[in-house]
Amino acid sequence: MRSAGLIDLQVNGFAGIDFNSGTVTPDEIDHALEAMLATGVTLCLPTIITAHQPELDQRFRALDAAIAGSRLGPLMCPGYHLEGPFLNPAAGYAGCHPPEAMTAADPGLVERLESRLTRPILMVTLAPEVAGAQALARVLAKTGRVVAIGHSAADFDEVAAAADAGATLSTHLGNGMPQQLHKLVNPIFAQLAEDRLWASFIADGIHLHPKALRSLLRAKGFERSILVTDAVSAAASKPGSYPFAGMSVELRDDGSVRQPGAANLAGSALCLDQAVRNLVAWGLASPAEAVTMASDHPLAALQPALSARGLKLDRGEIDWSDDLAITGARLDAIERRFAHAARQDVPTTT
Repeated sequence: MRSAGLIDLQVNGFAGIDFNSGTVTPDEIDHALEAMLATGVTLCLPTIITAHQPELDQRFRALDAAIAGSRLGPLMCPGYHLEGPFLNPAAGYAGCHPPEAMTAADPGLVERLESRLTRPILMVTLAPEVAGAQALARVLAKTGRVVAIGHSAADFDEVAAAADAGATLSTHLGNGMPQQLHKLVNPIFAQLAEDRLWASFIADGIHLHPKALRSLLRAKGFERSILVTDAVSAAASKPGSYPFAGMSVELRDDGSVRQPGAANLAGSALCLDQAVRNLVAWGLASPAEAVTMASDHPLAALQPALSARGLKLDRGEIDWSDDLAITGARLDAIERRFAHAARQDVPTTT
């Protein structure tokens, strides 16, 4: 099977490289992107998570310079995803984001951060209930950015108001939530009920039980569902300790990524081609449907921001084996062939 390249809207790091380090280099970016290419990803939004403003500025500027100076970055990274700091700091909602760095919504912060970059911030995840968030959503939508809801306790009215203001996506729906919620009146149901929102899902079997994911997909509908990884530096790596945004996280033998001694998840080690295989193996989608959720749908969600910035992307194309392993990738003048070993820790290229 041949398809357009996969598109990951939320990737914090990959193959041992932390995009949030503040010191990432062009060589490290190329290492991470080569590994991502071996998983079928031809386009991605490197994601910076919640931090204090000086840290956000440093991390974005280092990432931007590294991408600009790399071989693959200019082809694969059209812009960035800012996840925070306008999130709900309450226990359970914050996840692994530092709650002390979360703030009321500030439209000027996004503009200040982007003003020093060569690539735009194309997506911002926020919590609609945070002070000023609805006004910020309007500003972001008008300035050509995708507004996403995440790490949020928003109720039905707040989610609807956010959609009125321009929000179009739920970030990793079902996660960034406390374990105890009202059985029906909760942010998951509120976002599922809002038909104007796409929903992105982490299909690793850890963030979402496969049968729970079946219910979520049925409620949102295939036509509004997207696969993402929320990958951190532990992705495409062996179990052990890895850096992530000033933290140390552990990739455990069960495939989960957590802070040492903590129960909550800290991103994932999922690869996007594995998410496609998981959906097929769990009987949740056909191969064509699963690939669409990882390629056409993320592009459609991102398209308003791309159009507003006059960006036209080369999606490239990828080849799949009968068992849905990535066997080849083409992007612009770059062509790679992969043995089945490319599904393991280190991509094999020829």
